[in-house]
Amino acid sequence: MLRLSTARHLRPHILCSRPSSYSRLFSWTTIARNQTDQIPRKPKFDELSSYTETEESRPTWELGDGAVRFSSDVGVDGEKTVWDMAEVPTRETYQFLTSGIVPRPIALVSSLSADGVPNLAPFRYFALKVLKVAHNPPIISLSFSIPSKRPKDTRENILATKEFTVNIVTESLVQAINATSAEAPAHVDEWVLSGLSQGPSKSVRPPVVLESPVNLECELYSSQDIHHPKTGELTTTLVLGRIKQLHVRNSVLSEDGHSIDPAKLRPISRLGGTKYGRLLEGFSLPRVSWKASKEAYEALLGKKQG
Repeated sequence: MLRLSTARHLRPHILCSRPSSYSRLFSWTTIARNQTDQIPRKPKFDELSSYTETEESRPTWELGDGAVRFSSDVGVDGEKTVWDMAEVPTRETYQFLTSGIVPRPIALVSSLSADGVPNLAPFRYFALKVLKVAHNPPIISLSFSIPSKRPKDTRENILATKEFTVNIVTESLVQAINATSAEAPAHVDEWVLSGLSQGPSKSVRPPVVLESPVNLECELYSSQDIHHPKTGELTTTLVLGRIKQLHVRNSVLSEDGHSIDPAKLRPISRLGGTKYGRLLEGFSLPRVSWKASKEAYEALLGKKQG
């Protein structure tokens, strides 16, 4: 379980944190050597584990059946505590959102300063970090919280040069991208810390990460500063980027060549705290059409109205 610190006006609480049905957890933690004996040993990372597809969770589910109740699921029923987010301190807000909006994709963003200094940084906070927004034109979003010390280098670089690349993170890259998350001075080249290789881009100046199987070359589409509703303080900058070029390693393509196979991609997601998730299990559900659902809807509605 993950215990969240609370301010005086918040009710003490405990949130249960467990992997979703398709993610397996591991954490990246730095621990002093003299503390390691006190920490329970975790199972070793199994590099041979692979993505498999199962049948859907309840094949007998029919329209109107509602939520499926699993014996192991504690999240469907029971009391809820409601927090007024205008009153929750910033630290607790961050802890709630990063542990509740999961799993989140991780983007490794490459940019250059106006002077040509390279920067490499991970972004992993749902729509506030990286999220596909549209496909026509293809648009993704990044957002940058504004620290009290100085703005993020990646934010400054994108606003100045209007170019960046997004590189999808897989199991093979997770230690390297974690190394780039250090709050280093602006002149530091995070590529050196990561040990990753720069690959050439076709339409923008910032390089792609050669070891990442999926790279997006992006140009700035628009940006929006977000201010605190009470104080007016600048807290976040939202950036929309138009994808100009898509690089995909052939070995991770699906058989039809028109999509990416998750079993081959082996993506990593971000969970709460220092936890990451692996995509090891999935299932398919056919899309529901209104034509096939209309008769059942009318029957359910008639039963509800009595």
